[in-house]
Amino acid sequence: MSQVQDLQVKIEQYLSFESCNIHTWCSGCGDLGILNAIIRALVLENIAPHECLLCFDVGCNGNASDKITANTIHGLHGRVISLAAGCAIGNDSLPIIATGGDGATFSEGINHLVHGVRNNYNMVFVCHNNSNYGLTTGQASATTRKGQVMNGTPGEVVSDPLNPAEIVLSLNPSFVARGFSGDVEHLADLIRKGLNHKGFAFIEVLQVCPTYNKATPQNWYWPRLKKVEEIENYDNTNIWQARKIASDLDNQIAIGLLYHNPNKEEFLSIQQNRQNRKTPLVDEVSVFDISKLIQEFK
Repeated sequence: MSQVQDLQVKIEQYLSFESCNIHTWCSGCGDLGILNAIIRALVLENIAPHECLLCFDVGCNGNASDKITANTIHGLHGRVISLAAGCAIGNDSLPIIATGGDGATFSEGINHLVHGVRNNYNMVFVCHNNSNYGLTTGQASATTRKGQVMNGTPGEVVSDPLNPAEIVLSLNPSFVARGFSGDVEHLADLIRKGLNHKGFAFIEVLQVCPTYNKATPQNWYWPRLKKVEEIENYDNTNIWQARKIASDLDNQIAIGLLYHNPNKEEFLSIQQNRQNRKTPLVDEVSVFDISKLIQEFK
């Protein structure tokens, strides 16, 4: 196949993910770049719309659930990781990408994140970090910078922000990456790496919110971003090096694959009762007649 023919095939594959629904994000929203990166990653991995599952949390990220043609689920606020984990356990051969915002992930759903990393479920989790609750008009989130004035915050934010990558790196993860919504090509490459990883792939996306987060617009990020693949002698298998480089969110913000441990076993592979099973759980579901049980409650 020639390069021109290959490009034509990729374009057709990309268009197969397109939805007829109109995008409702604000002009310049980072969600546009993130959705583009997800589709690019799936196309470049030769994964068709019917061959994957995309799980969405509540928030601006969740507005993508009907902006893409694929198998999609729109879950409850902060619960998308547990939803996607159940799907991953049910069918471990299905590529699964889940997305959630910084608010849902590090406030309402931080418990699910902790156990998602701990149990190493086989899925990619893309955390949209625009440092506010954008869908509900710009309230401060757990990652909003100290001193910012946000809707619903009288005066200014007085608490120190959480650092998502730093938190996940403290949980003995198997894959931690950080990307930027403005660099679609680089972000797509990180998602591809996550899709090829066996286990819980956490990808934080530093995302611009042009409407409500005025502190970190696109032109604030660009001069501060530093790709780890351009850092001499950077070793992404060294968790202490990763934790050190992930800590700076002001001057030199590291993006790329921060940490990778391919030797950590994913959840299903360590279940003793599944050792001799060759079929996925979804294929082991049987039909049971529960009419007698129902009669007991009449």
